[in-house]
This record gives sequence, structure tokens and C-alpha cells, in this order.
Amino acid sequence: MLRVWMLLFLLWGVAHAQQDLLLRVLLTEASGGSIQLGPHQRNSALGSQDFGAGTLRVAAGPGEVLVDGQSAGPWVEFVPADGFNFAGRSYRGNLLAVWQAGRVLFINRVWLEDYLLGVVPGEVPASFPDAVLQAQAILARTFALYRLNPQGLYDICASERCQVYLGRSVETPRHTSAVYATRSLIVSYNQKPITAVYHSDSGGYTAASAEVWGSSVPYLVSRPDPFAQSPNGAWSRTLSPAAIARSLASLGIQVGAVQAVTPLFVSESGRPLRLRVVGSSRSVELDAPQSTRLLRGLGLPSTRVRFDGWQVFGQGNGHGVGMSQWGARGLALQGWDFRQILGYYYPGTFLSSFEVVTGLQDRLYRAGYPSFPALTGWGLHTSTQVQALATRLFTAFGLGLF
Repeated sequence: MLRVWMLLFLLWGVAHAQQDLLLRVLLTEASGGSIQLGPHQRNSALGSQDFGAGTLRVAAGPGEVLVDGQSAGPWVEFVPADGFNFAGRSYRGNLLAVWQAGRVLFINRVWLEDYLLGVVPGEVPASFPDAVLQAQAILARTFALYRLNPQGLYDICASERCQVYLGRSVETPRHTSAVYATRSLIVSYNQKPITAVYHSDSGGYTAASAEVWGSSVPYLVSRPDPFAQSPNGAWSRTLSPAAIARSLASLGIQVGAVQAVTPLFVSESGRPLRLRVVGSSRSVELDAPQSTRLLRGLGLPSTRVRFDGWQVFGQGNGHGVGMSQWGARGLALQGWDFRQILGYYYPGTFLSSFEVVTGLQDRLYRAGYPSFPALTGWGLHTSTQVQALATRLFTAFGLGLF
């Protein structure tokens, strides 16, 4: 029954896709948490009911979600008129609490464009030029659509593992203007959202995806980035043999006491394609992805480095692939707009509206949904209508109410 209702939630979001897309953002997974909200509707497998304002304690019970100690069934959604507060932050949209393996998934169901209002401020300072804020808004929107997961309980998380989402509390007029100015625009390749990775500072040269992660992507290539000059862009660190041994061990590699680390090959962007580590028991050679994991595991800000014994001198901050936010700032100060910036960092890609991205529609269709026009023509507004639609869909597609 839980999967049925999760399907209904996403169907309702897709039904409004011509205006926006309803996104499911995992705020956290915990044994419990407190919610502050105004007058609201509370929907669950047990039914719907209106409640007044208050602070609620939501916790995991034995196979169910508890609200102030009372059973709400396997899931409950809080639908306030004007957002809610959770874990010290204010959010737009609704909060869905789902029981999962003895924990509660706290999921913010929020329109994509509203979600971006809480993402872009966490990625780019308000002092950056408009063109950078606009480029960042487009990339954040693209990243979210790329992660759309119709078959899962949520689409994207709110931490650095996905994109940092800080909710309503961090919104600013300049960031909001950038989101609205680029509404529905994404970066696409072959009519699909790109892998919209980005970082803070390339150190003067962006990295190709192959040299960082081992897989080649046509539009994630190495590019000169002369304006990437962040305040802490140049740095140095002193490595210790013991720290290197620990970082190697995290990769499942043992060499004994580390005696030396030497780059054998360096990429065009200045990052090691192969590292040799000499140990007391043996020597190993690490390929580019392994070298990246070793160096980042040591806490180095980036992998654009040169070695002088145990001393490491580096440039940049982040993995180096895709748009450099500080590099984009420099380009914007030279008069570049967001189109030119995105075209430079992602060559061969296009600006598109997400509503016409065939890859997105195909993924939704394969998950059991009809096309966007069929859904939008049904004009869904209430849970009763959504439930009636689901029954029609299950019948049409021969699906069981699992």
C-alpha cells in the first residue's frame, strides 16, 4: 500500500509538469524529529484530517510513524498553507514522513522552482554577478532532473552528497531573481539532462571526467580556466607517511610503511593520471580515479597538485569537473552571459526546457506513467481525484495494487 501512495504522490506532481515539477527531497533519515507548522491538513493511509498550528514530534514506531505518540500508519504527510520548520530551518511545500526499516525518512515535497530558491544561495554568494547566479540556477535545476527517481521513495537528498538544499531560510532577492529569470531552463545533451557537475575553483584548468572518475563524458572535458582565482585558491600541505598509509588502506591497498609518493603521468589539467607509492613491503601504481580518491582522502582541497618530497603544493578547490564557480565569476566580469558561460564549460550541449526532454518523459513512462499531455489534461486537484486516476492507470497498464 505504501508503494501505491508514493506512486500517487508522484503522479500528482507530474500532472502539474507543464507549470513545474514536484520534487521529493530527503531532508534527513532519523529515529525522529520535531516539526513546527501552522494550520494544516494531515494525510495518511488512515485518511485525511485538518489540524491547527503546533509543534509535533514525529518518530519511528514498530512498523509505523508516530505523531506525538499516536499511530499515523506507515506514512503521513503534513500539508500546511505556508511551509514548515524542521531541524532549525524553514521550508516551502509539504513534509512527508515515511517509516523505513525502523527509521523515518523526512521528505520535503516541494515544487522544483521553489526547491532551487533554497539551493542556489548555498552554492554561489549573492555578491557574484547575475550571470553566475543564473548559470548556477540552470545547473542546479539540471542536476535535480537528472536525479529524478520515479521508482524510489525520494528523488534527491539535501546534503553535499547530492546538492546542498538549505530551504527557505537562506533565500535572497538576487538568488530568487536568478531562478525566476531562468525558469524551466536546463542544460541538455542528446535531449537528456546532462550530468551537471560543478565545483568551486578549478585552480586554472578544469578536469575531464575521465581523469577524476575514470569514465569519459563528451561534454565534461578539460578546459583552460584562467579566471578561476578564489581567495584560497593556492595552498600547500605537508603529508605524513602514516596518513598516506591510512588513505591507501581505505582503498583496500596495503604497502607497509610509506616511503615515497611520485606522480608518473600528469594530465593536461595538471592532475595525476598515475601515482607510484613506494612502501616497505611493496610498491603500487594508482590510476587516475584511484589517485583522486587517495589525494581527496588525505583532505587535499583539489588534485591539481605538484609534489616536493612530503610537501604538496596545490591549486583550486573541488573535483575540478564542469563549471568552476570562481572561473565563471571571472568570465562574467569580462562581460559573458550565462549562455556563454555554460557553453564554455559544457561544450556541445544545449539550453532546453525540461518539459521537452524526451529522456525525462521516457523514464517516467517506463516507471508506469502515461505521457505529460495525458496527465495534464485530467486536471488533478484533490486526493480523491488522484486516487481515481491511479485506479484508471492501474487498470489501463494492467498493474496490480501491490
